[in-house]
Amino acid sequence: MTQYTKKQILEEAQKLAKMMANTEEIDRFKQLEAKLNDNQKVRETIERIKKLQKQAVNFQAYGKTEALQRVEKEIDRLQGEIDEIPIVQEFKDTQIVINDILQLVSNTISREVTNEVIRSTEGDVLRGETGSKLKYSGGHHH
Repeated sequence: MTQYTKKQILEEAQKLAKMMANTEEIDRFKQLEAKLNDNQKVRETIERIKKLQKQAVNFQAYGKTEALQRVEKEIDRLQGEIDEIPIVQEFKDTQIVINDILQLVSNTISREVTNEVIRSTEGDVLRGETGSKLKYSGGHHH
């Protein structure tokens, strides 16, 4: 059985990352991000939100509850405005898709590693137990 070093595994992981970075989904994401950065309305609204957030921090520090509530309402309103812009929606959707792919890959890896360990210790994949557990849990045979 081949033994791999941590270095080899990391090299493979980097290859996989490169593959994943060159998918349709990631391309779409980059395009949308560029479009978003070019979108003046989005940029201006984000600037306004950042300013308001700074104000909110100050109001909070000085215990100005009413002013704080006013500012927070305005922030929510502006964020709602941004969310309604179709390109923002699309951008968020691609983010979700990409996160799903990452989840899927990491879940697949950990599941396969676990199954390999179980198989190589002659465990029971269905019961999810390693061989050592099976060998020592069967009571003593005299």
